[in-house]
Amino acid sequence: MSSVNSVAKNNSHRQRRFNSFSLFTIHFSLPSAFTLVEVLIVVAILGILAAIVVPLYEDNQQKAKESAAKENLRVLRNAIELYAAQHKGVAPGYTNDNKTATPSYMAFGRQMTEFEQRLSAIPQNPFNAIKTIRVLANSADFPTAPEQTGTYGWIYKPSTKQIRLNWLGKDSHGVTYYDY
Repeated sequence: MSSVNSVAKNNSHRQRRFNSFSLFTIHFSLPSAFTLVEVLIVVAILGILAAIVVPLYEDNQQKAKESAAKENLRVLRNAIELYAAQHKGVAPGYTNDNKTATPSYMAFGRQMTEFEQRLSAIPQNPFNAIKTIRVLANSADFPTAPEQTGTYGWIYKPSTKQIRLNWLGKDSHGVTYYDY
């Protein structure tokens, strides 16, 4: 009996030693977590990077709108000149090319996009995302400043073939958008 007890004691001792060894191994094999200080440092670095990147993004976004406005004006002006050259100097906007008639946006739109398709669509003002054009009568003076009603993207006078961007403010070079 005593030999059985001594074997059992030896086995239980081995079992305890194995258990304590495996617990020791498990304890050190778990991955360690980030400390609060490390997390705060990472958050501070991300905040600094955001403070640098966001203004650059906004500046580039503004410059992209300025470029789009200039390009849209160039496209509109070229289409107006081409129409006038093909219609004996009569600019688009007059119904039946009658210079004595009151010009209209409907006539301009049809002449530019439907009848002879100089444009696939009237381009939008990139600042207010509006495509409509305020067409001025022959007797009306061209406004000295844009009209911020939110109704028009462009202002156009067929008798002078002048078209402008309907938007207040200045670009990144100090030029007013209305003077593009």
